[in-house]
Amino acid sequence: MAGGYLRAMSVAPGEDLGTVLGVWAHPDDEAYLSSGLMAQAAAAGSRVVCVTATRGEGGSLDPERWPPQTLGEVRTGELQRCLSMLGVQEHVFLDLPDVDWHTPLDDVGAEEVASIMAEVGPDTVLTFGPDGMTNHEGHKSVSGWATDAFHRHAPIGARLFYAVQSTTWGREFLPSLRELGAFREGAEPPVLPDEEIDLDLVLTGDLLELKVAAIREHESQVAGLITAFGETEWARAMARESFRLAESRTE
Repeated sequence: MAGGYLRAMSVAPGEDLGTVLGVWAHPDDEAYLSSGLMAQAAAAGSRVVCVTATRGEGGSLDPERWPPQTLGEVRTGELQRCLSMLGVQEHVFLDLPDVDWHTPLDDVGAEEVASIMAEVGPDTVLTFGPDGMTNHEGHKSVSGWATDAFHRHAPIGARLFYAVQSTTWGREFLPSLRELGAFREGAEPPVLPDEEIDLDLVLTGDLLELKVAAIREHESQVAGLITAFGETEWARAMARESFRLAESRTE
């Protein structure tokens, strides 16, 4: 798909990422951090599988508009529409109960992720780092499960990538996100110098428009952020997806 280019050290521009498996905690995690990568891979004919641990029922930002008792159903629909726009045809809900961001997810998810890793046999695994990006305990749970499953079941040659942000991106957008309370108390997302990022997709043109449209489907989560940022600034904030190479399977 046109409209994006890789700036990377360990991943060459235009390199085929093979079968891609994303492992995330809540509907919208996949959209923020990997929409462009998934859309590009799907458009190129690669298998793309997205795993979501919960239906996000614990994350109501407006209880009057999105009551907690129906939020899981709302967010399920939002995720399905988002993935459809991106061309991702394989998705798995682990259907774990969602809680607040101070509480880890039920560890039953670990074996479920391991089973999926074994079945899919991915070349590229995308997930949170141990930091959980926003210090969300559920994100950290998912990171641990995906990493353990990678060790046990990923094929030789597979690579595990953890989501990060670049110094350039952080300089532009972190002040606003801090002010909006996007991170758990005292937390900062993992920020690396641009030259130390291993998988770095810069979205432009049609691909950026597609990501912005896809993430808009997560209306219950992003409506306030888009209003706070403004349309143009929001699109700029979404225009980069960055990961560090955590591990490669060599034996």
